[in-house]
Amino acid sequence: MKKLVKITGIIFGIVFLILICMVLYVNFTGIPKYEVVLPEYTHVSTPESIERGKKLALTLCAGCHKNHETGKLTGTLMLDAPPEFGKIYSQNITQDSTYGIGNWTDAELLYLLRTGIKKDGQYIPPYMAKLTVTSDQDINAIISFLRSDDPLVAPNPTPDQPSEVSFLTKLLSHLVFKPMPMPTKPIKMPDTTDRVALGKYYIQTLDCFSCHSADFKTNDYLVPENSKGYMAGGNKPLNMEGQIIATSNLTPHKTSGIGNWTEEQFIKAVKFGLVENDRALRFPMLPFVYLTDYEIASMYAYLKTLPPVDNKVPRVFYD
Repeated sequence: MKKLVKITGIIFGIVFLILICMVLYVNFTGIPKYEVVLPEYTHVSTPESIERGKKLALTLCAGCHKNHETGKLTGTLMLDAPPEFGKIYSQNITQDSTYGIGNWTDAELLYLLRTGIKKDGQYIPPYMAKLTVTSDQDINAIISFLRSDDPLVAPNPTPDQPSEVSFLTKLLSHLVFKPMPMPTKPIKMPDTTDRVALGKYYIQTLDCFSCHSADFKTNDYLVPENSKGYMAGGNKPLNMEGQIIATSNLTPHKTSGIGNWTEEQFIKAVKFGLVENDRALRFPMLPFVYLTDYEIASMYAYLKTLPPVDNKVPRVFYD
């Protein structure tokens, strides 16, 4: 009996030692680094691509990267990042060569936007969106804008503030959070006359599904419609005060979704944040003022094709 107890104690001791070593390894190595395999790519700029890229960047990127003190995309504290991730800062993406992306190549920018891997191999966890389903044309447009002479991206020497990531973020980055693969074939824009296809594209490439599905942890960023609770809401992002703002059900359920909404009501809500007979939308939902009525109506047309899901998400306000 004593021998069995001794053996059991040794086994537990070994397991405990292994766990301690794993914890120390994860804590001190931090976010993993990966090999960088750059594609051959040089962006092509036209006035139209720059305009399109600015529209996409203002809709998709500026909410996190725009610093209200500098008025440029110099990065800021992301107060809406889940506290479990740590203290997260977005980075300077102006053309400054020291603190921004001025010395990045086009291929390095493309690789970052697609995979989430920086040019030094450092992986950025899911608090930065990866453009896995965005068309090649729109990726080129975003990079065209970042390379343009627009004041938002003019060189600004505001130093990056390193994120203070939590142990949980480090651990998940070793075990669960992984870089996205580079596409192996071209990704084309949908037919803009096909409203359902166009609406699906915007819902997915503008990352709407990420917040409006059940949970960030169960989202499928390669095949967004496979995300748990796809577009049925209930996810729990934070507002600027760190309070939970549960996301709305955007499936066409008659009572708990948008089944009784008109196209006009949907456009007003998405473009201006206005909800009929109710209080306005609030952060982290930002009005998509740069999208056209047709583009937002296409999102509505796509959402109406989804299976209705009965998931009532009460709207909560903090006064």
